[in-house]
Amino acid sequence: MARAVQSFSIALLRGINVGGHNKVAMSALRDLFKDLGFSGAQTLLQSGNVVFESPKLSGANLERLLEKETAARLAMTIDYVIRTGSEWAKIVAGNPFPDAAKNDPGHLVVMCLKSAHEAEKLDALKGAWQGREIIHGDGKQLYLVYPDGIGTSKLTGALLERQLGIRGTARNWNTVLKLAAMCEG
Repeated sequence: MARAVQSFSIALLRGINVGGHNKVAMSALRDLFKDLGFSGAQTLLQSGNVVFESPKLSGANLERLLEKETAARLAMTIDYVIRTGSEWAKIVAGNPFPDAAKNDPGHLVVMCLKSAHEAEKLDALKGAWQGREIIHGDGKQLYLVYPDGIGTSKLTGALLERQLGIRGTARNWNTVLKLAAMCEG
């Protein structure tokens, strides 16, 4: 099973199909990946999650290629965040909030960042934060617990990006686990 996970990558698209903006059909996304020579492209939900096989490219190089080709072929400027199947498995295994994952997975979020955050910036944000949300940073991702819900929280993705100086995109724990299962299966 570990070998199968290693052959897959996950592309997370930032800010598509949200509030009627940046509408992208999942079939168009799968076609884009197929046209670029990536096999096995599968999408999950309408929020821009693609699991695919990428034996040659990974990380920032793959992000740049996908961003460039999406702009050229779909006429959209979209940020991609890429994780390998192995990196995704580590995200799942490294969850510092197992109780939230078990009891309230819809309010546990993983925000994948384009690069590793600076510990000092995250510490400053956590020290100044007044809300009940809990933040844990781990390299290129943040784990966030929203006990009162995500929709009404002032701890938004935009705020996190501004404070950390890094772009990213978030998925709730249910989606994180579904993507992990797609990499395994």
